[in-house]
Amino acid sequence: MEIVIRAAVMYAFLWAVTRAVGRSTLGELSTFQLLLYVTMGDLVQQSITQQDYSLTGAATVVGVFALATVGLNWTQWRFPRLRPLINGLPVIVVRNGELVEESLRQQKLSDDDLAAAARQQGIRDLGALELAILEADGKISFFQRKGGDERDDSDEDGAPETGTDS
Repeated sequence: MEIVIRAAVMYAFLWAVTRAVGRSTLGELSTFQLLLYVTMGDLVQQSITQQDYSLTGAATVVGVFALATVGLNWTQWRFPRLRPLINGLPVIVVRNGELVEESLRQQKLSDDDLAAAARQQGIRDLGALELAILEADGKISFFQRKGGDERDDSDEDGAPETGTDS
């Protein structure tokens, strides 16, 4: 029973840490962050099982983590008011072409990271945006002002125009 309690406590701790650290997705983690999370996983395993390398101990820990995840998902479905606490809320980081510095600071999102994400979506100028929203899952949604050109020098499928007809 002790291993179940340890797993539940560590699950709650990891949930709180990931909520506090920020909204990066796995594809956006730096090498250091990825190594840190892998190392943290090993440390968590050791603290939960107290060096118990049995299959039963590992299955119990994984089972507790899975049940806690299902429990959180059910809780946010059953009690929608708790959803922002569990998942977080989207945050506006650009409004009418202007950076919302306070939001960027709170979310630990640099101007350079925001500009890089915009470039990946084909947006060259943050001033051309009506809104940019950092979603709860760490992705950024960009909304250009009406009349703004979304992609310069490209055709409908987003491929650059070559100037020749084939």
